[in-house]
Amino acid sequence: MILSLGLILLVGMSLASIFKKIGLPAIIGMLLTGIILGPELLNLIDPNTLAISSDLRTIALIVILLKAGLSLDISDLKRVGTSAVLLSFLPASFEILAYAIFAPMVLGLNLIDGLLMGAVMGAVSPAIVVPRMVKLIDEGYGKDKSIPQMILAGASCDDVFVLVLFSSFLSMAKGGSFSAGSLIKVPISIILGIGVGILIGFLLYYFFEMKFKKGAYIRNSTKVIIILGISFLLVSMEGLLKKLVPISGLLAVIAMASSYKIKASDDLVSRLSDKFAKLWIFAEVLLFVLVGAEVDIKYMTEVGFYGIILIFLGLIIRAIGVFIAVGFSDLNKKEKLFTIFSYMPKATVQAAIGSVALANGLSSGLAILSVAVLGILITAPLGAILIDNSYKKLLVRG
Repeated sequence: MILSLGLILLVGMSLASIFKKIGLPAIIGMLLTGIILGPELLNLIDPNTLAISSDLRTIALIVILLKAGLSLDISDLKRVGTSAVLLSFLPASFEILAYAIFAPMVLGLNLIDGLLMGAVMGAVSPAIVVPRMVKLIDEGYGKDKSIPQMILAGASCDDVFVLVLFSSFLSMAKGGSFSAGSLIKVPISIILGIGVGILIGFLLYYFFEMKFKKGAYIRNSTKVIIILGISFLLVSMEGLLKKLVPISGLLAVIAMASSYKIKASDDLVSRLSDKFAKLWIFAEVLLFVLVGAEVDIKYMTEVGFYGIILIFLGLIIRAIGVFIAVGFSDLNKKEKLFTIFSYMPKATVQAAIGSVALANGLSSGLAILSVAVLGILITAPLGAILIDNSYKKLLVRG
């Protein structure tokens, strides 16, 4: 496992640097590293590493979500509340509908399998979107209209909505029935996640302050470790309480960091944010190389050209959903176009659930996994390229 991690870091950083120098996003180099080192080609990543790949990717995601929470300004978020709420479900709903319509036509699937494929493809990738929105917040682009904050909040809730629908459609595909009551889990999961996160964020602040007043100063590095540990518990709690009450662990992590920021001094928040930014350098390589290692070239070639057509049809319909979601805001045409670009990338959710249908023995499983893999390879680099190369042209720097 140690050898695998060494290769992941060194080769991943090297290829990322090469792609960055030629004007392409570093993520492409990281994804390519995973494909090269993974089981499909050189098979140099230890099976034990691949076995805990999902957990390692979750850890990396938690790091950037904490950085995002420390960058979020709640007062800015209030100004774009309506659009952020609409972005949390409208684009995904449009894309799921697109797959329900076109998957039967293009790939010969039935309606339920089309809905299931749409649920797999409907989630935007927080691993690609969040660090870029954090960068925009730090640089001040879109600040006057809180555009990065709006996209960040919407994209974070988007995954919760899609995963609940995925579970429902999977039950239907396996011969079960769709329960309208399952949709209630979406707002409950979001509200509980945010509520628990806010409470823990405030408690953390008062705990650190109490220690300080008693003369027991806690170093910032120690605070980072404590915050990380609590974040791991919050995300684990989502799975442990799944049968009792729905709660979004990742939203709780963002809310915890945001509420802690409200109480803490600007200087302290800046120092903690810098430490998480440094951790992200390591976590980012780990995340995207392991996503690349999930790619199965054989499955991908099964649907080929037809899968690509389906993916772009989904993106076009999704763009309409994004446009409607921000139609009630004061964004101009350029800013709306940037929001559409930001809602294109797919990676982590598709890598996590793309193979579930196949594992459950569904006849559509191979097609769903193939489209999921193609979706990662096409939209992750494309979305990253569009965001990285357009934000200075489409957004105003505050």
